[in-house]
Amino acid sequence: MEKTLIILKPDSVSRKLVGEIISRFEKKNFTILKLKMCLLSSKEAEKFYGAHIDKPFFSDLVKFITSDYIVSAILEGEHAITTVRQMIGSTKSYEANSGTIRGDFGLGVTNNIIHASDSHESFITESNIIFHD
Repeated sequence: MEKTLIILKPDSVSRKLVGEIISRFEKKNFTILKLKMCLLSSKEAEKFYGAHIDKPFFSDLVKFITSDYIVSAILEGEHAITTVRQMIGSTKSYEANSGTIRGDFGLGVTNNIIHASDSHESFITESNIIFHD
């Protein structure tokens, strides 16, 4: 079994899509090991998006993820990282296939509904930032 982290971004929460999105993972037989709703501080967001610090969109990422509540979960299941990434679709919502979370609900690049860890190493780093308590 493998673990991964998902973050339902502020647009998921404000658009009341949390239940619908979480249910997709439950229907795919993932186990929710941890679930948390919180506000990220700018410091946490900067650490979370640290890999993008030199990119022109870094400040937009930080501003958006800290703009309102997020819902984070650690999921466990067979090939969790790969399967979840396939379920969420392309980062650019307008390129995401219909039937994926971003394809069905995303409205852009920054406001693309959801984040998911892209590797085991990312999962460890990201989950330690989000679930530090």
